[in-house]
Amino acid sequence: MANFTAKDVNDLRKSTGVGLMDCKKALTEADGDVEKAIVILRERGLANQAKKADRVAAEGAVVAVTNADHSAGAIVEVNSETDFVAQNEEFVAFCEGLAQTVLEVAPADLDALKAAKFAGKEMTVEEALQEIFLKFRENLQIRRFARLEGVVQAYVHFNKKEGVIVAASCEAGATDAVLECLNDVALQADAMKATYLTKEEVPADIIEQEKQIVMAQMADDPKMANKPEQVRAKIAEGKLGVYYKDNCLLCQEFVKGEGESVEQYVAQCSKKVGSPIVIKSFVRFICGEGIEKRQDDLASEVASMLK
Repeated sequence: MANFTAKDVNDLRKSTGVGLMDCKKALTEADGDVEKAIVILRERGLANQAKKADRVAAEGAVVAVTNADHSAGAIVEVNSETDFVAQNEEFVAFCEGLAQTVLEVAPADLDALKAAKFAGKEMTVEEALQEIFLKFRENLQIRRFARLEGVVQAYVHFNKKEGVIVAASCEAGATDAVLECLNDVALQADAMKATYLTKEEVPADIIEQEKQIVMAQMADDPKMANKPEQVRAKIAEGKLGVYYKDNCLLCQEFVKGEGESVEQYVAQCSKKVGSPIVIKSFVRFICGEGIEKRQDDLASEVASMLK
């Protein structure tokens, strides 16, 4: 005779989010011991999670947070197999808690993050990940995170598919005017897909590659092909300015302005607050960036949504 009741099964289901039959099997195996049943469910979840680890997880969410005084900020990307899960409130809450954990713990890498205590919970991040896996049964991956210090502002797009954190230095501190400026910079970085902060950050091999592209284009242009190579090289050097304006945040034309660059806009804000605002760094995440979906994973996503 079972040492548990239907209410015990239902309570276990409510506390874990796992299906009734799985809860009943776990309680039977645990001889009615709820804590032991939870361990069994987690162990099974971990095993199932390992089986699904090779399935492509290209959906998910990007979440960014700052602390109360905006002296630090964190951004995370967590991937799921389907957008159905990515939009679930519990999944989003996990991502928000994870970002808060990064903010509080400042882990060195993903392994350190997974071993850290999850913000607001008596479990590690790895255990919290296993717990949420039990509810969704999808391959869930903590893909990447970043943490910045200084005067930090965060921006996340309404669909939680992309986000930015921007860090600056300013003696005025995190005043409303400074945070508004940084919010505009974060919006710019997201909207215009900035890759680097300044042209000095562009790697030498990328610069050389861009030069070679321009040189090849001129070689195919009858008007340019006969010019001396040193002249063409000089022209190629000049055309790098276009690359900088497209890819370097401070060089970009400010989208909310009237022709000025982002750097010039920040200088204008500095005058208003009476203290130099110096943009130090930014991090931009786009959910699923660089992850290619396979056709079988697309089919799996559709099937999951129809369950």
